[in-house]
Amino acid sequence: MGEESLRKITHTLASKNEEISNFVCTLKQSLDNLEANSNRVQDDLQSEFTSLHTILDEMKENMLTRIKQERASRTYELQSQLSACSKALESSEELLELANQTLCSSEADGFPQVSSALVTMAPAFRLSLKAKASDNMSHLMVDFSQEREMLHGLKFLPVPATPEIQVSECQVCDNTVTVVWALPEADTKIDHYILEHRRTNHEGPPRLREDYPWMVVEGIKETEHVITGLRFDTRYMTFRVKACNKAVAGDFSEPITLETHAFTFKLDSGSSHQNLKVDDLSVEWDSCGGKIQDIRKEKNRTNSPMHSPARSALMSPKRAPTARPGRDRFTAESYTVLADTMIDAGQQYWEVRFDKESKAFAVGVALRSLGRFDQLGKTSASWCIHLNNWLQQSLTAKHNNKARTLDCPIPSIIGTYINYDEGILSFYNAKTKQLMHTFKTKFQQPLIPAFMVWNGSFSVVTGLQVPSVVQSGQRKNSGTSSSNASLT
Repeated sequence: MGEESLRKITHTLASKNEEISNFVCTLKQSLDNLEANSNRVQDDLQSEFTSLHTILDEMKENMLTRIKQERASRTYELQSQLSACSKALESSEELLELANQTLCSSEADGFPQVSSALVTMAPAFRLSLKAKASDNMSHLMVDFSQEREMLHGLKFLPVPATPEIQVSECQVCDNTVTVVWALPEADTKIDHYILEHRRTNHEGPPRLREDYPWMVVEGIKETEHVITGLRFDTRYMTFRVKACNKAVAGDFSEPITLETHAFTFKLDSGSSHQNLKVDDLSVEWDSCGGKIQDIRKEKNRTNSPMHSPARSALMSPKRAPTARPGRDRFTAESYTVLADTMIDAGQQYWEVRFDKESKAFAVGVALRSLGRFDQLGKTSASWCIHLNNWLQQSLTAKHNNKARTLDCPIPSIIGTYINYDEGILSFYNAKTKQLMHTFKTKFQQPLIPAFMVWNGSFSVVTGLQVPSVVQSGQRKNSGTSSSNASLT
């Protein structure tokens, strides 16, 4: 046996030992979990029986109190009636004796007087000889035969059945997902459901290793759940759900995958104007950007050390990416930054929040051929909405160096909608979805989301589906005339 064979065997044995070691750790963890889980369910069982005993004791005390109160009330009534009857009987006996004495007397004159006294004074004539309270207490008897039978039937809670997600009833709309599921049969023991969802770029079943973790939604009481405010930066989302009673959770349902199509991009810092400090989806005006570049060049001329303190202080990590091949930086007064993704088909939507105090700001689209000196809306290669805060405030739609003043409030967030195939570019107040302006043309080349800012800042939100209210409005306006006649 050669050295190579021995190495292979050694490697295989080492791998096997590692697997066994991991399995031993798993078994030890299982034993620890078994101990902890056993103690937990024992404590829960003791707590449930203690709670049951407490309820029974409370019921017993309440019912005994009711019996005692009933007995005391009836005893009082009967004792009162007995006392009255005893007094009446004693009085009657005295009157009877008086009557007998009068009858035995030879004087007849006393008969009327005694007779009148007997009638008016004898309590026996005024007594009711019907008991005021019954001695029957059977209405306070109990029969716990059904309850005993039910208690004898108590068992450990069964594991809930596995739900099934109803794919045909699930909906994805307006960056909101509605997930609907059902159990194989009704189960009154179900306390709640747990829904998990995960972003993915793979349509099939979940892989062993995914790029994104499961997100958990607990305590769902119904058989459907709506997840709002999502940002779709992957092609799909995977969902699974399980049912829980008060003791245990069932198995997860078979995962289902829903398509979450939305337009996503980042800003291209490599070709942006040097006065713009560009992050992935945000931009801030940097008045020192050009000066820093000049100082760097000057330092290079003087052979400044690569890691000198002066050089390190001037370098910005956000300046690290280089320009894309074939795309020079925007310069001069073209304070422009483009997205890193082109649009050549379909309907897309994104939003931008900008600082209203910016001296100038623009959002729109541009052709790849937009020149490095070109300002948005000043040539035939770009279309935009432009805010000017310099000297006098104005909001205009611009294309090919033509402008139309827009008679609408300046929103804090602008939504951009593009239907490439139909040649439609629309801008909306993102909060109210009020249409601000529409360009209608025929796009001959792919388009790139484009932005401009001077002395200000903005941030972009991508991963948004075209809002249903925007789609509805576009369909309604499809037969109307273009709103940019003066710009074409």
